Amino acid sequence: MKELPMYLEYLEYEKHYSEYTIDNYEKDIEEFLNYLNKEGLSYLKLEYSDIRLYLMYLKDEKHEKSTSIGRKLSALRSYYKYLCSNNKVKTNLFNLISSPKKEQKLPRYFEYNELEELFSVPDLNTPLGQRDRLVLELMYATGIRVGELVKIRLKDINRSERTILIHGKGSKERIVNYGEYASDILDMYLRDGYKELNKFNCDYLVLNNSGRVITERGIRYILTNLIKKTSLHKNISPHMLRHSFATHLLNEGCDILSVKELLGHESISSTQIYTHITNDRLKEIYLHNFPRGNSK
Repeated sequence: MKELPMYLEYLEYEKHYSEYTIDNYEKDIEEFLNYLNKEGLSYLKLEYSDIRLYLMYLKDEKHEKSTSIGRKLSALRSYYKYLCSNNKVKTNLFNLISSPKKEQKLPRYFEYNELEELFSVPDLNTPLGQRDRLVLELMYATGIRVGELVKIRLKDINRSERTILIHGKGSKERIVNYGEYASDILDMYLRDGYKELNKFNCDYLVLNNSGRVITERGIRYILTNLIKKTSLHKNISPHMLRHSFATHLLNEGCDILSVKELLGHESISSTQIYTHITNDRLKEIYLHNFPRGNSK
């Protein structure tokens, strides 16, 4: 079977694919060819049904994920395009096959009671405790990304209006609001802990133990240590506070377009993932409260 080695050379010398990509293509194509051989089928005389049966084999017998099947389809589509251009097959049947939709992971978020427990951990009698509580309150109150949090300077904050100018992705700016809880800890931190931490007259809001601007990794380290002091068994990430912000807003009746703007999403499709969570919550409320919602 000389076509496959020639195709791999074509990928290397004409398409300039990486060695890693070529190796993966080779494995995926060889797996398909081995399957055809076991089934007594010719790779040059395929029918549409043969491809569908192979996809069923990957899904039902090998239990492969959609992402893995999609990658293999991509390799085979490219290979049969090469065979077609070299008159080895008449048509590329893989063009008729759509890649499976990627499995969309629902964002993890905190329940209200879990947030209360988490927020109670920092010791407000210490500068670092005040800073840690501020990190939690601000991220939950505004839904900002961790990369946006570390960029906040004092001049970006309007304490009388309770707003912060956020420098987001792609140099885009937006104004976010924060409430009373975040305002109280912000006032305490700036009045007390910030002055003690700020040894180098830094103008950034969130500082590390040395008095320098904190990094995104530093924020993750803080959150990891805080979660260890709770009864919660979750792998926390800064984004979970952002997810909680969005989910709780929608659960309380906020419209999705407003949440989109608050999160700084460019497309509504990025925000719609949260509706899956809130729809589940609505179903739970319905079944619990509607007299004829539950089974007899």
